[in-house]
Amino acid sequence: MKTLHLEKKGLRCIAIAESFKENSEKSILSGLIMRKDFVIDGFVFGSATLKGDDATDQILHMYDELQRTDINYMLLSGLIISMYNIINLKKLFDSLKIPIIGIAYRESLGIENSIRQHFPKSFEAKINEYKKLGKREKITLNTSHNLFVRYEGCTISEVTRLLNDLTLHGSIPEPLRVSQLLANALLQKGLSF
Repeated sequence: MKTLHLEKKGLRCIAIAESFKENSEKSILSGLIMRKDFVIDGFVFGSATLKGDDATDQILHMYDELQRTDINYMLLSGLIISMYNIINLKKLFDSLKIPIIGIAYRESLGIENSIRQHFPKSFEAKINEYKKLGKREKITLNTSHNLFVRYEGCTISEVTRLLNDLTLHGSIPEPLRVSQLLANALLQKGLSF
């Protein structure tokens, strides 16, 4: 298992963000590899099914496609993506053996009622997956913005220090901001993976 050596400039993450249109069947997943000193070091792309259950496996497939051993941790822009496609944080960590950090930007009272509404016949399985995520922890960045995080393979103090180092302004860490821009651009061009 890799640990976070926060003092290293060359510490590499894979930052995954998504973009989709509500009438689409799939979202675009963009994976950006960025060093802690903001040097971009690679890309990978994938997709997840809207209202599906394949996001975790798709992310694992994207990681495998890279065939790299120098990625130190993963940042995820949300753990509930593509219209309730829930990412299994523990499965990612158990498979990849690197710290995994899922980030949300707003407070939430939970999504159980929404899941029941969108999945009237199969909501129990989705709710069980959602509950496995556990509670989010609130951190306040040096930029005075709050983030809500879930994580595996690291501590809340490491998460806080790392996200402060990666957030130049506002609330979005730079690797996720660039990954999101890339996913949005690919969606606008009508590309799919």
